[in-house]
Amino acid sequence: MSSEAPARVSVHAPDGVPEVRAGDDLAALLLPLLDLADGDILVVTSKVVSKAEGRVVTGDREEWIDAETERQVAVRGATRIVRNRLGLTMAAAGVDASNVTAGAVVLLPVDPDASARRLREAVAERTGRNVGVIVTDTAGRPWREGQTDIAIGAAGVVVLESFAGRTDEHGNELAVTAPAVADQVAGAAELAQGKLAARPCAVLRGRADLVLGPGEHGPGAGALIRPDGGDMFGFGAREAVVAAVAGRPEDRRPFGAPAAAGDLAAALARTGNPATIVAEDDVRCAAGSPAAVAIVAFAHGWMVDEPGPEGRGGLRIRPATP
Repeated sequence: MSSEAPARVSVHAPDGVPEVRAGDDLAALLLPLLDLADGDILVVTSKVVSKAEGRVVTGDREEWIDAETERQVAVRGATRIVRNRLGLTMAAAGVDASNVTAGAVVLLPVDPDASARRLREAVAERTGRNVGVIVTDTAGRPWREGQTDIAIGAAGVVVLESFAGRTDEHGNELAVTAPAVADQVAGAAELAQGKLAARPCAVLRGRADLVLGPGEHGPGAGALIRPDGGDMFGFGAREAVVAAVAGRPEDRRPFGAPAAAGDLAAALARTGNPATIVAEDDVRCAAGSPAAVAIVAFAHGWMVDEPGPEGRGGLRIRPATP
């Protein structure tokens, strides 16, 4: 892979894609509209992939959201942010009621990475071209207004570049810089596709450095999903408070691995419950408020055990297994 991105890329989204129905051969529909070259990246919306794969269903939208949901993250009025069965955190679990007949909804593909692999293989077989494939969907961002397309499936494409260990022009070593290039490609394609122009596919040219060799599909877009517990925002702000107060064992994992003893002690002190670190897995607290100690401990991946032995005093807190 090249160490520097090229200075120019281009995106073309063709008109003329027909309505996609269950059982359609997506490659057969798209290829007559495309002039592909080795190193291109073919970007397709999850909606047309889902339609071809028979993921249009009828019934109550809220019930389908429930069916696609693994865990509810936050609720504000009618809007539900959930972690869905693919591990994606998004509104309504990705269930979409637009551009389908009344009473129907579109579910995300069962396995978007597998969908991307099948399309890539079909393109290679029928054209001889080595292209990458990205399947996209629209998602909001927790800290910014508006939505943008992201990659939910990928094949034959580098999805995450790593600049760790490289140096900038001033000689500073980069430690954690890792552009999510598959998401960047998805966003660039969306600019050409538009939302109302009926252009569900696009071809990005100029980043052949991101396209893997023939038959090498790569880790897929699933590699971009943070594991449950690795996301520092596994609950909405209100929901995190409620989950910590409720203290249900099944809610431990979204809070992540147990925090360091020093972090727990500092948090307890901020709530007026000074603590003593006996060991890295043993914190004691002469609790003025045992309930508050239990809540703070839960949110930090710890749990109140038993009162400490005589001479140690207070409550004994130990790490819990998420």
